Amino acid sequence: MARNRKKNQSKNSKIRHLITKMNPRSPIAEQFRTVRTNLQFSSADHELKSLMVTSSGPSEGKSSSAANLAVVYAQQGKKVLLVDSDMRKPTVHYTFRLDNLSGLSNILVGDASLQDTVTYSDVENLDVIACGPIPPNPSELLGSRRMEQFIKEAKMAYDIILFDTPPVLAVTDAQILANLCDGSMLIVRSKQTEYESAEKSIDVLQSSTAKFLGTVLNGVEKKKANYYYYYGT
Repeated sequence: MARNRKKNQSKNSKIRHLITKMNPRSPIAEQFRTVRTNLQFSSADHELKSLMVTSSGPSEGKSSSAANLAVVYAQQGKKVLLVDSDMRKPTVHYTFRLDNLSGLSNILVGDASLQDTVTYSDVENLDVIACGPIPPNPSELLGSRRMEQFIKEAKMAYDIILFDTPPVLAVTDAQILANLCDGSMLIVRSKQTEYESAEKSIDVLQSSTAKFLGTVLNGVEKKKANYYYYYGT
C-alpha cells in the first residue's frame, strides 16, 4: 500500500507541473501566456517555428516550463509539437503520462517516422513526441542529418515545435540543437541558478545559429512577486 501511495504521489507531482492545463485562470498560467506573447514580439522580424528550451543546470524548471509553454501555445489555437530531446534524462512522457517505448531516438536511428512516434495529448492542438529508448550517443544523433530532416518535416505539419533539451552547460546537446532551431530560451531558478552559470549559458546560446530570445526566471516566492518573469534580449 505504501509503495502504491508513493507511486501515485510521484505521478501527481509531475501532473501538477501542467498548471496551464489544470488551472488556466491562475496567475502562473497568466505568466506563461505573457512569456508566449513576449516570445512572439521578440521574433517579430523572423518566423519562430522551432524553439529550444534549456537551462544552465538540472532542476531549474526547463522541462515543466517547456510543457506549460506548449500548452498555452495550443490554447491559442496553434498546432503545437512538444519534443523530448533530452535523451539523457527524459521527463516529458511522465508529465503527459505516456509510455517511452518509442520516440525521437527511434526517428534519429531510422527505425520510425514522425507519424509513427507522435502521440496526441489530451490538450487540444498539442502533440507530443517522447524521447524513446535512451541512446549511447545523444549528441551525435541530435547533430545528424536525420535530425535536420525531422525538423523540416515537423515544420510543415505544425505551427511551432518546442524542444526540451538537457542543461546547456552539462553536455553539448543543447548547443547542437540551438544551431538547428529558430530560437532558444534559457530557464533560470531563483536562489538556485548561479549568476556566472546563467551568464555563461547565455554566451553559449548567443553564439549559436538560433536567435537567443530571452530568459525566464522561475521559483520566485509568491509573497515577493509572481512566479514567472520573462527577460527578453
